[in-house]
Amino acid sequence: MFELLTGTGLAASAGLNAYIPLLVTGLLARYTSVIDLPAGWQWLGNGWMLAILAALLAVELVADKVPVVDHVNDVVQTAVRPTAGGLAFGAGSASGTVTVSDPDSLFASTGQWVPVLVGALIALGVHLLKSAARPVINATTAGFGAPVASTAEDATSVLMSLVAIILPVLVLAFVVGFVFFLIWFLRRRAERRRERAAARAAGYRV
Repeated sequence: MFELLTGTGLAASAGLNAYIPLLVTGLLARYTSVIDLPAGWQWLGNGWMLAILAALLAVELVADKVPVVDHVNDVVQTAVRPTAGGLAFGAGSASGTVTVSDPDSLFASTGQWVPVLVGALIALGVHLLKSAARPVINATTAGFGAPVASTAEDATSVLMSLVAIILPVLVLAFVVGFVFFLIWFLRRRAERRRERAAARAAGYRV
């Protein structure tokens, strides 16, 4: 159960920022005993890999905070974030952590591609919601909300990555919050569409 929550938290984090969960996992594995990566995932703690992830993260942090550029970045990240989510879920669910002593129990009878696919789908769902919400934020704030929203997403990604590894039970709170936010966002989006349709209809009558 805990390994599933760890993988879910890391994958959801990748849906907000592709590189943060991978970098957090690699750094903790390399410099602490909080997480013990299995043989197939030890490349995440490699020094060169950490440097590459850090460089990519630096580019992402800048691009995601500039209006219009953030939209282009989201289009590019449609392939990157699910991939990162799959890798993060696979590594996290197979790792030994401070709360998981038997990480092989969850996917013992499945192939390694199964957790990767699950993680990719989770990250894709979060990414699509983020990509749909950002234009609304930019439009309603004349672009000034982009850096604020991006910073909040980055902070959430960092926090979620740490929680997923150290205290995965709290990932349940994120899942519940995500569901409520999704329901609110879809309702708000439907309301905005009705308002625009009513405004167009009123304009035609005039």
